[in-house]
Amino acid sequence: MASFFASKTALPKLFLALCLLQMASATRRLAELVQDQSPPMKYHNGPLLSGKISVNLIWYGRFKPSQRTIVSDFVTSLSSDPSLAQASPSVSHWWKTVDKYYHLSSSKRRTPSLTISLGRQVLDESYSLGKSLTNKHLIELASRGEQRNAINVVLTSSDVAVEGFCMSRCGSHDSAVGSVKVNGRSSRFAYIWVGNSETQCPGQCAWPFHQPQYGPQSPPLVAPNGDVGVDGMVINLAGLLAGTATNPFSNGYYQGEAGASLEAASACTGIYGNGAYPGYAGNLLVDEATGASYNAHGVNRRKYLVPALYDPSTSSCSTLV
Repeated sequence: MASFFASKTALPKLFLALCLLQMASATRRLAELVQDQSPPMKYHNGPLLSGKISVNLIWYGRFKPSQRTIVSDFVTSLSSDPSLAQASPSVSHWWKTVDKYYHLSSSKRRTPSLTISLGRQVLDESYSLGKSLTNKHLIELASRGEQRNAINVVLTSSDVAVEGFCMSRCGSHDSAVGSVKVNGRSSRFAYIWVGNSETQCPGQCAWPFHQPQYGPQSPPLVAPNGDVGVDGMVINLAGLLAGTATNPFSNGYYQGEAGASLEAASACTGIYGNGAYPGYAGNLLVDEATGASYNAHGVNRRKYLVPALYDPSTSSCSTLV
């Protein structure tokens, strides 16, 4: 009788465990199904950034030299120059998904490919515009970089508040009318802003290196360069660079309606490795020495976590691992 009673009490627990396992499996399958059935990335016939483009970094606020090196090494890692040694999987290989947009942009008028390189770096450690910035301030800062054949990236330190930061965005990209004229006419230049969220909203803008602010809770991962704020900035910068290249003037590649669109990286938000689902970044590589999670190698033996990109040739989110 004792063994019979024990088995009867164990059955409900076993049934509950099986149900929970099935639910978890179903969640993963649903996430994969949603990922596989993403709507196509529509081309709206606007120009893409092409040719040789330099990425200029405008540092606003106080950053340590080591923090600036993490970001500048990442930008350098985007290059496919074979002399810049990168182990596999590499940042340069991740960037090749962006190249696919150029081959598909037009069968009649194929857009030349894009070559990215690190340009000038401008430091403003005196907070010349204060510690509370508006969108107009961001354009003013972005204008300090070269305006032809360039992407100007404004990076704000953790003690700088920016309009919309943490409430609706971790960074953004846009274009503005420059002071440089081409053939006597004013032209637009592309710019990006990314904020360091370490003290303001790491759970929102530095996940998965910090406990998530909302949604399913999971333990934070160890940042590959030991800096939660700056490693989080790299994730956001990577996605915004992909969006800037393929949709620089809001009439390139995007899903949905203009002004509320999803781009190459934002269409795959929260996905970093194979098997990702809400609250889980996916199956990533782990550094045996530090325990840090990453999915891409860069120059100077750097390791980075880069977001999945929407692959227009497969209409799905593509990851390196």
